[in-house]
Amino acid sequence: MRRIKLDKIDRRILRDLQADGRMTNVELAKRAGISAPPCLRRVRALEEAGFIRGYHAEVNPEALGYGVTVFAQVGLSSQAEPDLKAFEALAFTWPEVREAHMLAGETDFLLKIVATDWDSYQRFLTTRLTAAPNVAHVRSALAIRASKYDPGVPIDIDAKD
Repeated sequence: MRRIKLDKIDRRILRDLQADGRMTNVELAKRAGISAPPCLRRVRALEEAGFIRGYHAEVNPEALGYGVTVFAQVGLSSQAEPDLKAFEALAFTWPEVREAHMLAGETDFLLKIVATDWDSYQRFLTTRLTAAPNVAHVRSALAIRASKYDPGVPIDIDAKD
């Protein structure tokens, strides 16, 4: 991964791809104000430099039967690095866990978990999450609705490096 300095065109490319990863290179180049070949070279350089981690489709959870989203605050008995890494590795194996964030403070991890219904979340909670090694406590917060969902980061096109 090589380091590149971002200019206004790079930031515009990142902003536009973040909003629509399926945009054609021709449309992306048009929006960035450059021709298609240098635009493609810039995209590849941004990928190689690690600014673009990948591309994916945004899937509607409800359409696939996942009507419940829960944020679980997990406290561990030990915060020794091997224990933290072991919990992270275990959480990675649970398909219901869509995000896992290590936190500073009272809660060690915040997990975003999807389930088909409340009963299936409770089964996951009791058979896997609270049964996992080193888990001391779990506090669950059921999401009622998402008021804002804006993946990625804000990208200021006019920012100076």
